[in-house]
Amino acid sequence: MQFGMHQPAHRTLVHISDTHLLAGGARLHDRFAVEDNLRRALRRVEQTGISPDALVFTGDLTDLGEPDAYARLRSIVEPFAAQLEAPIAWVAGNHDERPQMRRDLLDEEPSEKPIHHTWDLDGLRLIALDSTVPGWHHGDLDEAQLEWLAAELAEPAPLGTILALHHPPLPSHVPMFDILELRGQDRFADVLAGSDVRTVLAGHLHYSMHGTFAGIPVSVAAATCYTMDVAREPQRVNGMDAGQAFNLVHVYDDTITHTVVPVDGADPAGAFSPEFYARLAAMTPDERLEAFSRKPGR
Repeated sequence: MQFGMHQPAHRTLVHISDTHLLAGGARLHDRFAVEDNLRRALRRVEQTGISPDALVFTGDLTDLGEPDAYARLRSIVEPFAAQLEAPIAWVAGNHDERPQMRRDLLDEEPSEKPIHHTWDLDGLRLIALDSTVPGWHHGDLDEAQLEWLAAELAEPAPLGTILALHHPPLPSHVPMFDILELRGQDRFADVLAGSDVRTVLAGHLHYSMHGTFAGIPVSVAAATCYTMDVAREPQRVNGMDAGQAFNLVHVYDDTITHTVVPVDGADPAGAFSPEFYARLAAMTPDERLEAFSRKPGR
């Protein structure tokens, strides 16, 4: 149903980040019920009623890289994705372990090589990069991976390209994240120059943030495990079991939108019912303008 100037989105992605699952279904830091939080997030995805073209998980899939944590993640997400008939783009994060992730999540031979993949979503190219540095929490993209990325981007895709990686190529006002940021951003920018990359998806920060990198929009999804209380002054920002969210990514001809969806909903006001939309659809454009665009009392 279209009432404005934009056609419906060509593609829709669900962007989820930082699930941090643990073996045995344990709570993170003995406090955060990370599996329950992930299930709640997926129920909210289902509540949107959309049929996404992919589910994108931007890293820190597990907290310690444990085999059972990856198995539990699969048991929760894969049936849900199969129900939606949507592929899953798993992105490595600094808390993940490459060999275990390859073996226990991707059914590949265990290896320390970077985990990067490309998906063709009917003309929209989705590329997952591996910004992890084994044994460290900061991020980087080595020369071999940047060469691989340049080769992938050499031929433009019909609907352009979306990149997904764990470490966002953005500054953070939280002092600690300076230590944990993506390094070598100048080399990364050189590869993206003149390419068809339309947006970059990332995680790592545990709070929602947006910016631009090399002229390209960057969207950071908040975590599902726990989020950062950025209402505090920067030196006191810390984790809280509230504000979990995921993003909906809508791909249009001339723009891409990123919508933050809170995991915890509330009872709607009820102003926009299905009957309201049916009545709107039955009107002519002039009738809709007259009935719903004019301010009361004018």
